Amino acid sequence: MSQRNGILLVVSGPSGSGKTTLCRRLADEGEARYSVSCTTRPARPGEINGRDYHFLSREEFLAKRDAGEFLESAEVHGNLYGTLKTEVIGPLGNGTDIVMDLDVQGAAQVRACTDAEIRLAAVDLFVMPRNEEELLARLSGRGTDSEEVIALRMKNALGEMSHWPEYTYRLLSGDREEDFSRFKSLVIAERMRVCRLL
Repeated sequence: MSQRNGILLVVSGPSGSGKTTLCRRLADEGEARYSVSCTTRPARPGEINGRDYHFLSREEFLAKRDAGEFLESAEVHGNLYGTLKTEVIGPLGNGTDIVMDLDVQGAAQVRACTDAEIRLAAVDLFVMPRNEEELLARLSGRGTDSEEVIALRMKNALGEMSHWPEYTYRLLSGDREEDFSRFKSLVIAERMRVCRLL
């Protein structure tokens, strides 16, 4: 019987779409491994090196980036973020499914990757609310942000949402349980794809 390659599920979506919750739950239920990114930002209280992020100095990060060790990387608000190829390629070859929560730039870098293992394994999904009204309700739901902050987050989210046609799949988010059921169904279907079998 053939050993299948793992799936590299790249998930993007605007703030408030629920993408991170879906990814974390999939990993918590043992259905996939959540990819741990590297960052140059300081650890926040309670964060553990190797579990939440691989915390690197800027010099360490740049050395790894220059050596081609990152699958994707970006600078956000003055801090560097990236996913090491070693976090992904070895486990995929062993049949481990990996889920990554990436912004649209990171997802584009994964799609552009020329590594055969990544190209075989990668599938991408964009998670988004059904309409702008729902997005606004989610972004303002905390009740802690000013109108200016909400307006900026809304503008950024709409900009991200314009990228959904670049993805293979789209999930219009509604009920959390239904969203997760559909999300998990995508993983199950991708596991059955013949091209994933060696």
